[in-house]
Amino acid sequence: MTFVVPFDGSDLSKTALVRAAQFSTVLDVDVVAVAVIPTNNTRYAREKGWIATDEAFDAERIVTSLRDSVAAIAPDATFEYLVAGRSETRGTIATKLRSFARKVDASIVFLGSENAGRIASKITVGQYVTGDRSYDTLIVSRANRSGIEELERRVSTAEHVD
Repeated sequence: MTFVVPFDGSDLSKTALVRAAQFSTVLDVDVVAVAVIPTNNTRYAREKGWIATDEAFDAERIVTSLRDSVAAIAPDATFEYLVAGRSETRGTIATKLRSFARKVDASIVFLGSENAGRIASKITVGQYVTGDRSYDTLIVSRANRSGIEELERRVSTAEHVD
């Protein structure tokens, strides 16, 4: 049994990771955060906040930054990433996430999304991911920075004690 968290560094994905870590503590289940990174897609990377407006696309730096963010929030979680083509659609990215969830035998996918599972005028990756019936989906629709900051503070304090 595995909990999977599609992770892009957004507040909602961070909150989803917090929730997965909390469930993991109680149920003793592995947590895997997974990012999908479109190759050399500078515009997408800027939209996600992975690079600044004056920076060039650097996949290695993006992966390192996302991995560090996951480790700061959920030190026991594993981080994985998938590479997508430069102009992949949201549907294709969601297909990669669904395939990954099935591959690792996800029991629950913790998805940070403002409108996943709702009727919305804009199609999102979350709407595609929630449609898979091989796993349950827990939708986190409200970013809770206080929970994230508390976990990051605990991790930071623990590192200084060791």
